[in-house]
Amino acid sequence: MPPHALPLDALAAAQSPGVGRRFTVSASATDSPVTPNAEFDAWFARQRRTNRFDVTRIPFADLVGWRFREGDGNLVHESGKFFSVTGLEVSTDWQERGSWSQPILDQPEIGILGIVVKEFDGVLHCLMQAKMEPGNPETVQLSPTVQATRSNYTGVHGGRRTTYLEYFTSPDRALLVDSLQSEQGAWFLRKRNRNMIVEITDDVPPHDDFRWLTIGQIHRVLGRDNIVNMDTRSILSCVPFEAPDGPARRETDPAFREALVRSLSGEHGALHSTGRLLAWLTDLKARHTFTRRTLPLAKLDGWSRTDEEIAHDEGKHFKVIAADVRADTREVTRWTQPLIMPVERGVAAFLARPIDGVLHLLVHGKAEAGSLDMCELAPTVQCLPVNFQDLPAHRRPRYLDVVRDAGRDALRFDAVLSEEGGRFHHADNRYRIIDVGEEFPADDDQDYHWMTVHQLMTLVQHSRYLNVQARSLLASLHTTW
Repeated sequence: MPPHALPLDALAAAQSPGVGRRFTVSASATDSPVTPNAEFDAWFARQRRTNRFDVTRIPFADLVGWRFREGDGNLVHESGKFFSVTGLEVSTDWQERGSWSQPILDQPEIGILGIVVKEFDGVLHCLMQAKMEPGNPETVQLSPTVQATRSNYTGVHGGRRTTYLEYFTSPDRALLVDSLQSEQGAWFLRKRNRNMIVEITDDVPPHDDFRWLTIGQIHRVLGRDNIVNMDTRSILSCVPFEAPDGPARRETDPAFREALVRSLSGEHGALHSTGRLLAWLTDLKARHTFTRRTLPLAKLDGWSRTDEEIAHDEGKHFKVIAADVRADTREVTRWTQPLIMPVERGVAAFLARPIDGVLHLLVHGKAEAGSLDMCELAPTVQCLPVNFQDLPAHRRPRYLDVVRDAGRDALRFDAVLSEEGGRFHHADNRYRIIDVGEEFPADDDQDYHWMTVHQLMTLVQHSRYLNVQARSLLASLHTTW
């Protein structure tokens, strides 16, 4: 009998009470009588039908509460809160990148990304929200209990109070996960959010936009395009799962799953010790030059501003646009704001292979313009291909052809997942985990190292290690047990 067919109390009774084991038990429950899958599917479809919103591109002149500030031309909010669009100049010798300038979002606030969990019949369930964001490709997505900037949850927008916020601000909260994590370093300047999981025992006032789901139920839909939002993926990547000891939850390659479970456990060999990997990352930061300074938005080279957008002169990277948003279910029902809109869909992928029977992922030490500490651990490939199409082969991302040409039999995960919809318009990546097999070279170089899943799970408990795309893929990998 597969694990999801067991009663929830039977699943719980079979496992030890450690936090990691409790999370693994929840991930093993791919259905639940609290919110059965059929009920969830109907509820979520209804949320997408009824909680529609209208996002319309507008000229910058029609923004309300936003203006291009005299002097530097930065796009700012009249309250001095939320975020601003400023200019940034970067100079580095990393991969011969040289110097460039770009617009970037400056949002120094640390927001809250939080999931409330509660046991039902001994199995942890997550209180998940069907939430719209103006930039979401598919309107409503499955979101954490709370995702809010400090400006939002302190009421700068003058709208309704953030639902269930008190569970994350109470001094008596029971924290199971608590970690500061970065956001997109290519588009945000030193941005971080607090990723939290809080356990409660009391009853929660019901709300039609929220449902209780096991982690296994979330995993069930994470592999579908644009269902589970980026903030949920980020939080789930921080969960300290123990290795599963039951049967597979879905049809998968048995050899891959066995290598994955061994990699999760941390009880088998790794190509490199975690200490050596940390030394490698430190060496990357120390060996390269990386300087940046903010510039007036009005004085950026290579970027042009019209009445409706700020765009790169070669049509690469992204645009800054303005949008009018109407949404009845949000704390504020109508507002305007700037958004970043990438010029095409990106690619984010891990190459994976067993080494001595233990799955390893090829991790890239990647520098990005807005990273807090120069570089973080990134997927093997993370890029917008259009940015490199006119460059010589040695300047293009390594392994991009391997990722794009991967056959279906090598794909262990493959879905289009969107990035944060509150700041980015229709920004999504094709996320892939590709089993390249034992014939693929297991060599490292100065920018790439092979790491086990357990090593990544250990590092993600702390700040400044895994970037947001790597965290999305780590959360996605957990769906393949």
